[in-house]
Amino acid sequence: MTSAPHPHPTELTVHGASRVLEIAFDDGARFRIPFELMRVYSPSAEVQGHGPGQAVLQTGKRHVEIVALEPVGHYAVQPTFSDGHDSGIYTWEYLYFLGSRQAELWVDYERRLAEAGVDRDAPMPDPAAAGCGRH
Repeated sequence: MTSAPHPHPTELTVHGASRVLEIAFDDGARFRIPFELMRVYSPSAEVQGHGPGQAVLQTGKRHVEIVALEPVGHYAVQPTFSDGHDSGIYTWEYLYFLGSRQAELWVDYERRLAEAGVDRDAPMPDPAAAGCGRH
């Protein structure tokens, strides 16, 4: 994070048609974060894993939507995505990170897809077949 050690949002708008979360912060920063980026980088244990190297590469999320967005105290929001994923709690700091580092995060995501030999739009493997949790 750059200039805001503890950024606080002043505006938060879900744009369903363009599938972006627009968020403005008290330091003047304003970001338009694609739902796909939010879903691919969900802070949930389902996506990030429970330790280093355990992250689960997300695919097939290009058209994901946010169907609900609930506040979590005064420090975060918890979206429900159209694919059923609802366990990520996005703190203001994490949303600031996603917004301010979008370009780098997209490059990293594309690199991880290439290394795994999978397409961005490939469906996720069946979690039951993989023996792990949902989404």
